[in-house]
Amino acid sequence: MTRGELEAAIQQANPGKIGKYLRPGDQIVIPGVFIAPLVEQPFLVPRNFEMRGIYLTGYTAGSDKGLELIRRWRAAGGNTVVFDVKDFDGLVNVPFQHPLACEQKHLPIRNLPKLVRFLHSQGLHAIARIAVFRDQCLVEAHNDLAVQSRHTGRAWRENGKLVWTDPSRPEVQDYNLALARMAATSGADEIQFDYVRFPAEGDQKDARFAIESKHPDWERSEVISKFVARAYSELHPLGVLFSLDVFGVMAWQRTVDLSHTGQDIPAMARFCDVLSPMVYPSHFFGMDGYARPGDAPEHFITESMQRFAEITADSKVVLRPWLQAFAWHTKTYSDAYIRTQVSVAKGQGAVGFLFWNARNDYSKLFPAMAEMRAAPGRFFRGDEIQAPHRKLSASFTLSNPGPAETK
Repeated sequence: MTRGELEAAIQQANPGKIGKYLRPGDQIVIPGVFIAPLVEQPFLVPRNFEMRGIYLTGYTAGSDKGLELIRRWRAAGGNTVVFDVKDFDGLVNVPFQHPLACEQKHLPIRNLPKLVRFLHSQGLHAIARIAVFRDQCLVEAHNDLAVQSRHTGRAWRENGKLVWTDPSRPEVQDYNLALARMAATSGADEIQFDYVRFPAEGDQKDARFAIESKHPDWERSEVISKFVARAYSELHPLGVLFSLDVFGVMAWQRTVDLSHTGQDIPAMARFCDVLSPMVYPSHFFGMDGYARPGDAPEHFITESMQRFAEITADSKVVLRPWLQAFAWHTKTYSDAYIRTQVSVAKGQGAVGFLFWNARNDYSKLFPAMAEMRAAPGRFFRGDEIQAPHRKLSASFTLSNPGPAETK
């Protein structure tokens, strides 16, 4: 419930009582109070289930605005919500007890099982997103876990600004896997790893990694592939799907991209259920001779999806792309642009889609969804999740207030 909904529900459940002075010992009904810690279980669906999702920051997901947006997305025909458990700043948005975890006073999502249960009650697939190796917070608290600069001996910075944890450090891997397990046991249906790579830009020669001394014969791709395989083996027994976000440009398998990121797509595809390439047309800078790639969604989504399908053909992975819900470097962005992306991706074998907007502004997506739903089968199959319905209500007795509770 939002705050306003809870107030209305309390008034409705207690006719004639609310608004009057309540004395210790008076009994009122408070809808939705849990008398024991809430336990939620993942709702497992096949990996080829057609997800139609949007992304929410942790702050949006844990707010009244987020609850309203979730309901609106479900009414529009969506069936999936991706929300941040940890974004690239490293702040964990949910309660998480771990020796390396940064202390955060104000958690956006104070009760993860409760949020997941709400998503399930709406018939939505809950995807917990974890930005893995780009983690400002962890580096600031534990500088020894950062990628190191050969020149300064301090934390290396990508393009002089962004700091990264060292993907080859076992402590960093263990920390992120512990967070993923916690999200899975809190009821999330799918764990999605983003930034599961080495830093791709900046002065690469100045960057020093633990792997160089411990496993000098390893490539970066071996670190990432082994980590992904371990994550898959630990998360799958918990009854969740496991998905990976990867750069759209990785479909081209250019040597420079592979050597920097370590994202060996054929190898990674063997250890996940879903691969979500970020095929935002606007991000294909200088590719294939297009001066404005953002205005060529047909070309870049077609080319990307075909290439991903080819290089993952020997695996059972499902391709579910991230599509563009923002106008950056894209003059033609509109609801028609949204429909074009979905149509082209589906035509190239995509099973569902996820839309990204960093500000969670989906003003163009909602009218596009209405038009796509009016053409059954053309844009998506329309798979739905049959989630259990739960009625939440409990009674609450006022206790004698202490000094700190009198206000």
